Amino acid sequence: MTYILAFVFTFCVRTSAFAEDPTPPPPADPLTATIHTEDAERFARLFTATNGNPSAEQLQKDYLDKASYGVAVFTPYRIQNAAHLAEAIASDKSSYEHAIQDCLPRLKQYNADLRAVYLAMHGLYPDKSLPQIYVVFGAGNSGGTAGPNAQVLGLEVVCKMSSDTPDGLRTTLRRFFAHETVHTLQKDPTGSEASPLLASVLTEGGADFVASVVTGEIPGPQRATWAAQREADLWAQFQEDMLATQPQVSKASPKTATEALHRWIKNYNSAPPGWPFEVGYWEGMRIWQCYYEAATDKHQAMRDVIDGDDPELILRKSGYSGGACSKSRNLSPPN
Repeated sequence: MTYILAFVFTFCVRTSAFAEDPTPPPPADPLTATIHTEDAERFARLFTATNGNPSAEQLQKDYLDKASYGVAVFTPYRIQNAAHLAEAIASDKSSYEHAIQDCLPRLKQYNADLRAVYLAMHGLYPDKSLPQIYVVFGAGNSGGTAGPNAQVLGLEVVCKMSSDTPDGLRTTLRRFFAHETVHTLQKDPTGSEASPLLASVLTEGGADFVASVVTGEIPGPQRATWAAQREADLWAQFQEDMLATQPQVSKASPKTATEALHRWIKNYNSAPPGWPFEVGYWEGMRIWQCYYEAATDKHQAMRDVIDGDDPELILRKSGYSGGACSKSRNLSPPN
């Protein structure tokens, strides 16, 4: 998603220079939802025709100019422009080759998984529209984002994230199907300016929490294992970083604030030494899990994930303090 300091969702549509159709699509029907792969397939044809070395001009003419709404969503902060995309491809050609050869041919077989996830999402939020799913190729810096009536996945990143197990692609896609859909439903929290780090991790952690409920799987199991083993220490660091990113403090030390923010989020391929990337997703998921456990109305608690607009109130109500929740289910995967 596009960010207010971090991962709080906003969206701006680029001009037609970056996509043939910037008009938001109609909502998806959970019974007939389909993964849109047209952009990815067109990119693959261009990549193959140029022996993996497309120029910026070729990418502009044969990929970006002819692209769908999905590429329009994925252009700001990710693809950026044809020159940036060409540089990204040249610097990591093997990731694009792997995605084209191994992951792209298998995408259509996961339409059934998309529909299963969407039926579960519809059960949780029956009054909400579900987004269309686009798979595109980006600049190697994002696995997914969301826009009005759309979620968009960057296949070169998703494929790389999925290479550790034979069923990795299916697991990763199911998580993204749920996670990015939540982002299309969430509203910007009014307290994001007062507590930007907390707002951001609750936005991302809320999406991961819903994904865990819908899929029955913990997002990022290796990250979850790492974080669960040092939960108290992470919470102590998070409290320090929440303070460092508050406006009155960050103005005095913007470099410290930026480092504090990026310790937790928006650090794919640039996490702190020894840390998995985007541990803030797990931290936010823990807060929401405790919030859910403490709630007497579980349906309203799930609703608050998309409608909650006061990050500090959510944290207080969760009772989370860097340890187990009351009546907690374990958010780290089994050994």
